[in-house]
Amino acid sequence: MSKTTDTLEQRVATVGLPIFGVECKIIDPETGVELGDDEPGEFCSRGYNTMKGYYKMPEATAATIDADGWLHSGDILLRQPDGYFRVTGRVKDMIIRGGENVYPKEIEDFLYTFPKTKDVQVIGVPDKVYGEVVLAEIILADGETATEEEVKDFCRARIAKEKVPEYVRFVEGFPMNEAGKIQKYKMREEAVELLGLQDAASIETA
Repeated sequence: MSKTTDTLEQRVATVGLPIFGVECKIIDPETGVELGDDEPGEFCSRGYNTMKGYYKMPEATAATIDADGWLHSGDILLRQPDGYFRVTGRVKDMIIRGGENVYPKEIEDFLYTFPKTKDVQVIGVPDKVYGEVVLAEIILADGETATEEEVKDFCRARIAKEKVPEYVRFVEGFPMNEAGKIQKYKMREEAVELLGLQDAASIETA
């Protein structure tokens, strides 16, 4: 929770500090190893506010609360050196490219700095070599035009290679449910069809 005495940046860009009596940590969602500052991973908490479990759902409870009482949120956060936590995505959205964990929200935030971007969504799509690679779907600002290579060049000069989109699609909008939530699974299904990735999608990965 943030405080009224926090800076504007701490209040609007983070979710604050751990509340009294509650432990918080960031772990690698693949290995469970605890991570340090500025390393994004799954947010876990333990304390008096942790639920006992899901009602009559022992399997779901065991999948969320481990034997040591840590609740695994499914959210990707990082802890800043000042102790404040910042949300960066969801575990289920994480892309595993050749063993590297890639977080779509981080790439989306970066692609908003591409001058021609109006809106952007990033997903993982299947790949025969890497398991998954990055696809960026971009809605261009009114009156703008761009090419796939233009976007890739913008990325290559500024971010790590595993975060550079393998594919860039320019779209008019994103599939949404009735509540206005973007349906990334539908984006993936459409991309597999349009990009001809059915063979890669049929490969089972660990």
